Amino acid sequence: MTLSINWLGVIVGVVVAWGIGAVWYMALAQQWLAAIGKTREQINGKDPTPYIIGFACQIVMATVIAAIMPGLFGATTALNGLYTGGLMWLGFVITAMTLNHRYEGAPWSRTLIDGGYLLVALLVQGLVIGLFGSGAMPAAA
Repeated sequence: MTLSINWLGVIVGVVVAWGIGAVWYMALAQQWLAAIGKTREQINGKDPTPYIIGFACQIVMATVIAAIMPGLFGATTALNGLYTGGLMWLGFVITAMTLNHRYEGAPWSRTLIDGGYLLVALLVQGLVIGLFGSGAMPAAA
């Protein structure tokens, strides 16, 4: 088995998605705060933990896109990256988020804001990884 992961593509995809997330949540800050039921003062912006965890999660998502794209579509390309990111979002992200948010009684606006960002993030990660192409390396047995 060979994993075709271009780590530079993964890191660039994560950084671009991370930047889009900053813009996304700054633009939708008031709506997002209302959807989670908190005020700006209740959010501890000085604690780096959520940012570190978020970045780590983004690395995992991008790595999975890079790992499964060739197996799903036969090649690491920009279009296949968009397909892979979109399928991951539809099959796992938005479905799990919708399920959890409905049980939590969260407003649909929260699902739309968070789910919308994750759709964009996964599409961008897939696109960037696809543009960088594959970097074959043997997988551990």
